Amino acid sequence: MAKLLEVKNLHTQFLTSAGVVRAVDGVSYDIEEGETVALVGESGCGKSVSALSVMRLVSEPAGRIVGGEIVFKGRDLLKLSPEEMRHVRGREIAMIFQEPMTSLNPVLTIGRQVTEGLEIHLGMAPEQARTRALELLGMVGISDPERRLDQYPHHFSGGMRQRMMIAMALACNPSLILADEPTTALDVTIQAQILELMRDLSRRLGVAMLIITHNLGVVARYADRVNVMYAGRIIERASAAELYANPRHPYTLGLLRSVPRLDEPRRTRLAPIEGQPPDLTRLPPGCAFTPRCAYRVERCEREAPVLEPVDGAAHLGACWESSRLVKERAA
Repeated sequence: MAKLLEVKNLHTQFLTSAGVVRAVDGVSYDIEEGETVALVGESGCGKSVSALSVMRLVSEPAGRIVGGEIVFKGRDLLKLSPEEMRHVRGREIAMIFQEPMTSLNPVLTIGRQVTEGLEIHLGMAPEQARTRALELLGMVGISDPERRLDQYPHHFSGGMRQRMMIAMALACNPSLILADEPTTALDVTIQAQILELMRDLSRRLGVAMLIITHNLGVVARYADRVNVMYAGRIIERASAAELYANPRHPYTLGLLRSVPRLDEPRRTRLAPIEGQPPDLTRLPPGCAFTPRCAYRVERCEREAPVLEPVDGAAHLGACWESSRLVKERAA
């Protein structure tokens, strides 16, 4: 498959009173056409900022993209003018934001929020745009769409608002959708419905997706490939099946061990990752995970490991002690 998006050595920073926050610190990944890729990690590791960087929605002047490339369909998005970038957002790359109630405009009807992009990007007349909006609401499973179009976001439940966000993202037939924690604050049943809907639509319409999440259950079921992120950097990359079967970084192993399992005895205690994520304004010179790592050695405090093949070209890890981790797991 052809590569749709290539993020190369991306650096995004925020200037704060406490110092410069290196939210995205040299991140590289790619997404192929029609593929679903997951970006996984704890809160504050830079997942959402990396997606906002792709959309060039990082708030200035405090936030800024200071280096790297974001190549989409052969064009570096960082070199586009603001006007050119506006034609990309919504039309070619769409985003499903983390909390729909704060993303939807409370004073505009749902219908207007769906049809606006259709009129701007596709040049549809208001009547055409409304007809298309009705189709989209039906596609995402919203009943009585004719009445719903004239309602406001507060008339919808959380799950219905998330369906609206998906409909808006699909409106202009984009090639790529960035889904930032698409099931946050929804109950488990609604989460499953939303994720199944997204997977079905992605496969049926051939849309590539980047799913940003900390939920490893979502990753196991819906992602083709996974990037594990920690302290602004990607520290492991593999297919979903390979990552679950053979984690090659202590942080990935910690994430997997902290998830409840149905095949374990009920009284088995979870194994949390001790300590706290590092301060992104004062990152250590070596591996950022060192203070929390059970496999750390002296070298980890001095040198930051690079992301390199650890088990074939398709499985990459950034850990000096990955071989020891593998041996201990095999023992």
